[in-house]
Amino acid sequence: MFLRSIELLRESNSEKSDAYPFSIPSIKSFRKLELRSNVTFFVGENGSGKSTLLESIAYQCGFNTAGGSRNDSYEVDSSESVLGPFIRLSWLPKITHGFFLRAETFYQFASHLDTIPDSLEYYGGRSLHKQSHGEAFLSVFKNRFGKRGIYLLDEPEAALSPARQLAFLRVIHDLSGSAQFIIATHSPILLGYPDAQILDFDSHPVKEVQYEDTIQYILTRRFLENRKRMLDEIFND
Repeated sequence: MFLRSIELLRESNSEKSDAYPFSIPSIKSFRKLELRSNVTFFVGENGSGKSTLLESIAYQCGFNTAGGSRNDSYEVDSSESVLGPFIRLSWLPKITHGFFLRAETFYQFASHLDTIPDSLEYYGGRSLHKQSHGEAFLSVFKNRFGKRGIYLLDEPEAALSPARQLAFLRVIHDLSGSAQFIIATHSPILLGYPDAQILDFDSHPVKEVQYEDTIQYILTRRFLENRKRMLDEIFND
């Protein structure tokens, strides 16, 4: 592990406490998170603050908050991290190598790479736009990720089929002994990674939960085991 804890500097944002994103319940009650695993998942409903905090970590790491590494310079509207200046990261040791993936701005990132063709060799040697969405994501994971790095991923399952989510778990496994992953996700498949730390942003303050206690696991299992009954409840409510 490299990143050990994330702390919100409350005295610095006291005047902003009623403004977004400081008004998000998980952020409003946030003090400090201790990370205990090389693989950490942020879970919670849309708008729960998990992506906001992940983006702020990317800001403090010096990564482009539109997606990419410290060396990727391009702009995307609404990608600026408001929370970023108000958190403090504790490292042991501090590293500067890594990558921030935002599913929602991946198209712009791929277009940015096409403007610097020499960079494509680090992403599999082919334009990401000339691959399917899922193929492009896996190309980044397999070719760009390496040892002694921190990888921040915001909903990577957005472009991955279930089979490719399993393939991504293998990427994590192959690197987890020498790299650190922090992943915001809704995927019950990804959350099943063994010995991962799962932090629930629907709890205020954020708390660690077990895999079987996540709503992603509970709802998926309920649907698969009682599909007809669950659909009847939804359609006839």
